[in-house]
Amino acid sequence: MQDILSEIVAHKKKEVALQKERVPFTALEKQLPQTEVPFRSLKEALLLSRTGIIAEFKRCSPSKGWINQSARADEVTRAYEAAGAAALSVLTDETFFGGSLADLQKATQAVQIPVMRKEFIVDVYQLFEAKLAGASAVLLIAAAITARECRQFTELAHQLQLEVLLELHDERETEYITPIHKLIGVNNRNLGSFVTDLQKSFRMAELLPKETVWVSESGISDPVVLRDLRNAGYKGFLIGENFMKTADPGENLRKFLRSIES
Repeated sequence: MQDILSEIVAHKKKEVALQKERVPFTALEKQLPQTEVPFRSLKEALLLSRTGIIAEFKRCSPSKGWINQSARADEVTRAYEAAGAAALSVLTDETFFGGSLADLQKATQAVQIPVMRKEFIVDVYQLFEAKLAGASAVLLIAAAITARECRQFTELAHQLQLEVLLELHDERETEYITPIHKLIGVNNRNLGSFVTDLQKSFRMAELLPKETVWVSESGISDPVVLRDLRNAGYKGFLIGENFMKTADPGENLRKFLRSIES
């Protein structure tokens, strides 16, 4: 099967280069002092939450096509917050996932809980975009960058008061983890083939630093599995498609939370 991640990353680098021509990096930097962005800690939200759910706003994916094409970021994220989400994730890739920075901005303006920019970050430029759009955290995908870039991006993100969720896909990527990484995600979905294996989170748990906050990502739809993951040490659970595939994602989250607690 074609490596979808490589295709996405190659396209993303071209996309960022074009955006830099439209809005130069210096112009982006100048906007920061003029922008008041409230910081809400994703890490603390997960540690304090009874459920640990990071509810994701996601319109489509390369593997499933359109999931919820007409969904509005402000409405869905507000409904997620009301239903009991600990935090939110907003996909901003347009070409492959149907998202945008505008979605992120609408979400951050609509809610009072942490919002993470979920994106294929390949350039520090995107960190400034995330901050200006109101995000409190960003996703860094180990498979999309080098270990050196990962550390560089993480350090800059922290300077911008953005938390980083470092996403891993296999045991080899644990070498990306450094003491500055406080949030570690394990994506159960292979970003090359998009095949999902929930056992990946359980296998990887033995290799993750105990002092970090762990997040299991993708493929979680069974409350029993979520409880098992929590027992294995996970504090956060990123779930999007399971909620977004319905007409009312917020209500679907509410039902899911009731089933966890029952």
